[in-house]
Amino acid sequence: MNPGRRGRATGPSVARPDRWRFRGNIAGVGSAEGTRVVVGDWPDSPFGPFADVMVERADGHRLLLAPTEEVAEFVSATYRFDEVRIVPVTVDRSGHRWRVAAGPLDLDLALGSRTWLGHLLRLVPGPIATSLGWARVTSFAARLLLPGVRTVGTAGGGRIEWYGARDVRRVVAARAAWDGTGLGDLRPVRPAPRFGFSSTPARPSVVTVVTTVWRREAPKSHRPVL
Repeated sequence: MNPGRRGRATGPSVARPDRWRFRGNIAGVGSAEGTRVVVGDWPDSPFGPFADVMVERADGHRLLLAPTEEVAEFVSATYRFDEVRIVPVTVDRSGHRWRVAAGPLDLDLALGSRTWLGHLLRLVPGPIATSLGWARVTSFAARLLLPGVRTVGTAGGGRIEWYGARDVRRVVAARAAWDGTGLGDLRPVRPAPRFGFSSTPARPSVVTVVTTVWRREAPKSHRPVL
């Protein structure tokens, strides 16, 4: 994926009303202050390229920072939040660095090397790695190797969601501020954020992923191939 700016969504291009697929990266980091942040950078999605941020503060308050009402409506119907804010969200990537700006949040990340899991994931052919069947096969291993991480589960609105991870890189440094107040040094993503059935890895990382959301009540002819 080429470095660049991800900001406001450009409008929906959903071809099938029962399934939505998002290709991009998810960054998950914790902070000494206790705030945990999950950034989604989606250059390829049914809503066009966009970025969004999920935040759980130290006191457990969960926020969604989304660039448009449309994105906010979809994400908040899939995950759980106490508050939703519509704000400009940008992710600037240059080399091994990310700079994220989203309303009250300013976040700078420095990426390190690919993990052993990242090397393994790159060996799996794309069509297999992004299928529901593969997500079900790997779900048990994910629970053992990455506590809190699930590859498939039930999302909000009667939907099933699965993650097809394609790569994993470490986050080795982070600088974050909320409303101008620093959040302290980089820490593991603990306790796991409570946005949905799965969390990001506890070790700060960026995961290249294809996320698929499927509405279970879709007609048989539209059900995904397992």
